[in-house]
Amino acid sequence: MIKTEKLSKVFRTDEVETTALNAVSFEIKAGEFVAIMGPSGCGKSTLLNILGLLDNPSSGSYHFLDKDVSKSTERQRANLRKQNIGFVFQNFNLIDELTVFENVELPLIYLGMPARERKERVEEVLTQMQIMHRKKHFPLQLSGGQQQRVAVARAVIAKPALILADEPTGNLDSVHGEEVMNLLSELNGTGTTIIMVTHSQRDAEYSQRVIRLFDGQIINEDIKRSSFSVV
Repeated sequence: MIKTEKLSKVFRTDEVETTALNAVSFEIKAGEFVAIMGPSGCGKSTLLNILGLLDNPSSGSYHFLDKDVSKSTERQRANLRKQNIGFVFQNFNLIDELTVFENVELPLIYLGMPARERKERVEEVLTQMQIMHRKKHFPLQLSGGQQQRVAVARAVIAKPALILADEPTGNLDSVHGEEVMNLLSELNGTGTTIIMVTHSQRDAEYSQRVIRLFDGQIINEDIKRSSFSVV
C-alpha cells in the first residue's frame, strides 16, 4: 500500500535550513498496524503529513496505492485523501458549531453522497462507536473520550483504506485511552491499515510493527507479531 524511497523533507527560511526527514525508506502493506515512535522533533509529524498527502517531500519518492504521489498537486492529493485516508488527531479537531451527527457526516457531504445514504451510514457508525445516544450533542458537551470516539467515527465514515492517527490518546486518561486503542485495534482487525504516531509504549503494544525515528532517520524497526494483510 505504501512505499517510500529516500524520502526527505527540508524546511528553509532566509537564514535557516532544517532537515526534518533524511532519506527515509520503508514499506507498509495493506492491513498492517504500524506505530511510529521517537522523541519530539524527530520528524514523526512531518512524516505523517506526507503519508497523509497533506504535504509533498523535498526529495525521494512516495508510492501510495501503487501511484507515485511525491510530486502531486494539491488538488490531486486532496482527491486521493478524501477517498482513501481518515485522520484521528490528538486534539480531536471536531467543529464545535456542528453536532456529533453533523461532524461525522461532513466527509460524506464532501464525497457527494445522497442524504438518505449519509443518514444510514452515520447512524451505523455512531452505533458501532457506541456514541449514537449523543448524536444531537455538540462536542463541548462531551467528555474527551466521547469526543475521540466521534473523531474515530468521522475518520472511518467513508470507509478509507488507511487511517492515520497522531497521538490519538494524548489528551485522554488511561481508561478512555484504552477504549480508543481498542477501537483502532478492532478496525485493524477488519482489514483497515493504521499508521499511528505515538510517544506511548503502551499504545505501541497494539501495533504489529514499530518504526523508530531519530533526527529524521529510521534507526530501527521492531516487528512485534504477524501482520494482517489483505490483497
